[in-house]
Amino acid sequence: VQLQASGGGLVQAGGSLRLSCAASGDSFSMYAVGWFRQAPGKERELVGGIGWSDNTYYADSVKGRFAISRDNSKNTAYLQMYNLKSEDTAAYYCSICDNRILSAQTDGCDSWGQGTQVTVSS
Repeated sequence: VQLQASGGGLVQAGGSLRLSCAASGDSFSMYAVGWFRQAPGKERELVGGIGWSDNTYYADSVKGRFAISRDNSKNTAYLQMYNLKSEDTAAYYCSICDNRILSAQTDGCDSWGQGTQVTVSS
């Protein structure tokens, strides 16, 4: 399975964006999907994930502002971001994971896609 994230851009603080993660290949519905981000000079961090049964996990830094969903008929996962802050500025990536992502365990994540840049201006 190969992934491609898209939908990034420049947005003002307080604004919203929706990122998409399109998967090629079969069996997308059988996988969990993780969303990650990496800001310049910082380590990659887990933003959240969605399991094959649509259960979700969110990092504390985005809880209540971000929402992850998936449409298996389109082989696509989404990251809806609301009330964006300058500290959300980063390159955002998606990855195929196993359901351990729901416990913030990233060992089962691979098949990283190209990232999409999100820049929040204050």
